Amino acid sequence: MEGFSPSTLLCFTPPAHSESAYRKSVSAFPAMSGMPASSRGGSSTVARTTRTGDRRKAVLGGVVAAALGAGTLSPAASAAPVTSGASASPGMVGWATQGGGTTGGGSAAATTVNSASALVTAAAGTNPAVIRVSGTITCSDMVRVGSNKTIVGNTGATIVGCGLHVRRAANVIIRNLTFRGWNDDAVSVEGSTRVWVDHNTMSNGYDGAIDIKHASDYVTVSWNHIFDHDKAMLLGHSDDNGAADTGHLRVTYHHNRLETVQRNPRVRFGNPVHVYNNYYVANPGYGVASTENAGVLVEGNYFENVPDPFHRGEGSSDPGNLVARGNHLVNSGPGDQGGAVAAIPYPYAMDPAADVKSIVIAGAGTGKITP
Repeated sequence: MEGFSPSTLLCFTPPAHSESAYRKSVSAFPAMSGMPASSRGGSSTVARTTRTGDRRKAVLGGVVAAALGAGTLSPAASAAPVTSGASASPGMVGWATQGGGTTGGGSAAATTVNSASALVTAAAGTNPAVIRVSGTITCSDMVRVGSNKTIVGNTGATIVGCGLHVRRAANVIIRNLTFRGWNDDAVSVEGSTRVWVDHNTMSNGYDGAIDIKHASDYVTVSWNHIFDHDKAMLLGHSDDNGAADTGHLRVTYHHNRLETVQRNPRVRFGNPVHVYNNYYVANPGYGVASTENAGVLVEGNYFENVPDPFHRGEGSSDPGNLVARGNHLVNSGPGDQGGAVAAIPYPYAMDPAADVKSIVIAGAGTGKITP
């Protein structure tokens, strides 16, 4: 695996080699640009995708292990090795480390809650707090989460019927919780910064699993397992909110296990949004969508039985920018990419795309970290 911490915008040339060649090659140039589908490489027949309005039809062509957008190492490239690779508990990576970092409740003494009313009380306000959820909490209204909070589940901790609403807050960590049957969103991040959503399990809810909206910024969504659900992760709530959202909505999605229909994620305005080392399986709608001038880097992911792994534009939303490189495509379409994406400013470790399935299955979701 390789790590890199680019400080300039990057440009990637069409692939000439295999997935292993991709993992050894990064180039630094004026911008990180996509490439036409005709220039992509692959080890076997690539699915053909046609777009008619909002619908995409794919003719699947066997197993594909394609290195999308691989480049060659430039003498000017700022590739810095990362010595620690991915694991089930690698610590915080990505946008949540920026803007001063995310510490949640820090070293505050832990409070254990086992009822909805106790959770509401503990999560309110801006005082630093570490809140441990025990047992199953059933609720009907979203629980407002204030600044400087860590909410972590004890073994088997479950929230049923509602979710957590991080609104106009900063410095929040949510880990090791199971969410089921929520009536709004499982986790809603709205007008908030420095948030880490990690190692949770979510299934069978009403609306979004993890929705991030209203100019939220510096967020990492990692090692979550979302299944038996339709709309997984929305980033940017409206085509009409560009004035407020542009320059914000910077989110990292990594090592998530996504067995959903669509929105994994659906992105508006954010740039760069980083989607790497996730495992996508049997998403009948689509994997990733970049819209409304967003910039999304999709790299090192494992797509299995996904007819439309990534594309630009969605519904009535105008296309965004999307660069794909080094993804492993199994019985999946080739995807659609183009445009330029801003450079990723933080260091990160990349797992080989072909290994992502086994790594993520072993490590994503609840019960994989010591709470």
